Amino acid sequence: MSRPTAWHRTALDRVPGGRDGRRMLVVSIVDKTGTGLWAGCTALYFTYVSGLGLGQVGLLMTISGGVGVAGAPLAGRLADRFPLVRLIAAAQLLRAVALLALLTTDDFLLLTLFSALGALPDRAGSVLVKLFAARLAGSERVRYQAIQRTTVNIGWSIGGLGAAAALATGSTRVYGLLLIGNVVSYAVIAALTLRCAEPPAPARVVTGSTGSTGSKSPKSPKSPDSPDGSAGSTGSGGDTPVTKPANPWRDRTFLGYVATDAALYLDDTILQVAIPLWLIHATTAPVGLAPLLLVLNTVLVVLFQVPLARFGATTRAARRLVIPLTGLFLLGTLALAASATGGPAVAITALSVAVTALTFAEIIHATSSWELSVALAPAEAQGAYVGVHGLAQSGQRFAGPLVVTGVMSVGALAWPVLGLALIAAGAAQYRLIRDRVDAVDPPAPSLSVAKVTVSEH
Repeated sequence: MSRPTAWHRTALDRVPGGRDGRRMLVVSIVDKTGTGLWAGCTALYFTYVSGLGLGQVGLLMTISGGVGVAGAPLAGRLADRFPLVRLIAAAQLLRAVALLALLTTDDFLLLTLFSALGALPDRAGSVLVKLFAARLAGSERVRYQAIQRTTVNIGWSIGGLGAAAALATGSTRVYGLLLIGNVVSYAVIAALTLRCAEPPAPARVVTGSTGSTGSKSPKSPKSPDSPDGSAGSTGSGGDTPVTKPANPWRDRTFLGYVATDAALYLDDTILQVAIPLWLIHATTAPVGLAPLLLVLNTVLVVLFQVPLARFGATTRAARRLVIPLTGLFLLGTLALAASATGGPAVAITALSVAVTALTFAEIIHATSSWELSVALAPAEAQGAYVGVHGLAQSGQRFAGPLVVTGVMSVGALAWPVLGLALIAAGAAQYRLIRDRVDAVDPPAPSLSVAKVTVSEH
C-alpha cells in the first residue's frame, strides 16, 4: 500500500504551481464535469422543456454566442486591475445564477437574455483561468496547460457519460436535474477557487548584474507595429524609465496574430460540428460511428497532450509548431474529402484518419497558442493582451459553424481548399510574429560574438 501512495505523492509534486496548481486542476475537472452534464442537452432543454422551435433555438444560441465574445477582452482588462482569484470566483457564481434563471421562465426573450448573460462570464472565466495558470506556473506554464487540458477532457467525458445515462431514462424532468447539477458544480468550484492564493503579477524583464532575468515578455520600447505600445519615457535624470501599459487594440502585429489564430482554432468546429454532420449527409458510414469518433478525439487528447507539450516549451519552439500544425490540417481535410468517395469501409477509415489528424492538430495548436498568447503580451498589460487573444477562440466558435456548413454545402472538393486556406493562415502567422518571438526568446548567440545582456538601469 505504501508504494502507490509514494507514487501518487510524486505525481502530485510534479504538477507546476504547487498546492494551488493542483487545486485549480480540481476546479477544472469539476467545472467540465458539470458542463458536460449540461452542454449536450442544452438545445434539447430549450426544445422539450421550454417549447422553443428550431429557429428560435438557433437564434438564441447565436445571440448568446455573440454576446459571449465580449467576455474575453473584458476579463483581460479586469485582470490587470483586480485580484484574479476573486474575479474567477465571481465569474463562476455569475454563470451559476444565469443558468439557474433558465428554470424560471419559458419566454424566448428572457431565455435569450439569461443565456447571453451566462455566456459573458463563461468566456471571461476561460481567460481568467488561463491567466491564473500562466502566472502560477511561470516558466512551466506549457506543461501545466497540457496537464490542465488532460483533466478538462476527463471532466468532459465524465459529464458526457453522466448526461447520456440520465437521458436514457426518457424523462423530460432529467433536463432540469442536469441543469441543476451544472449549477452545483459552479458553486463548488467558486468555493475551491477562493481557497487559492493570489498568484504573483507578471514581472517585467529585468537583467541584473548577475545575469538573472525576470519573467519573459516582449520588449517595452515603442515599435512600429505598436503605436502606443509600452513606449518608454525617461524622467529628467534619464535613469528610471516610465511606461504606460501597452494597448493590444493598437498593436497590429498582435491583432494579426489573433486573426490568424482564430482560423487555426477551426479544428474545434470541424471536430464537434462538421464531422458528425458530414458523416450523416455525405458518407456511407454508420451513424453510430459519430459518438465513437468523439471518444477517439478525447482519448487521444488525454494520452498525448502532456507528452507532446515538451515540443512547445519555449516561445521559439511554440512558433515552430505552426509548421506541423498546418500539415495536419491539410491531411485531415483531404481525409474528409476522401470519406465521401467510397463505401462504408472507405468512409470509416477516412473519417478515423481525419479525426486523428485534426485531434493532433488540436493538441499541437493548444500548446503553441497557449505559449505564444502569453509570451507575446507585455508583462504590464498581460491581462488585456490575453483577453484580446481570447477573441480568437470565442470568435471562431461564433463564426466557425457558418464556415464549415458553407464548406459542406459546396461538396467534398471544398475540404482541401479549406486545408490550403489554413496553411496560408499558419504561414502568415509564422512570418508575422517572427520578430516578436526573437525579441522574447532571442536565438542563441554565435560563439564568436560576446553575449550581451540588456538592463533596465
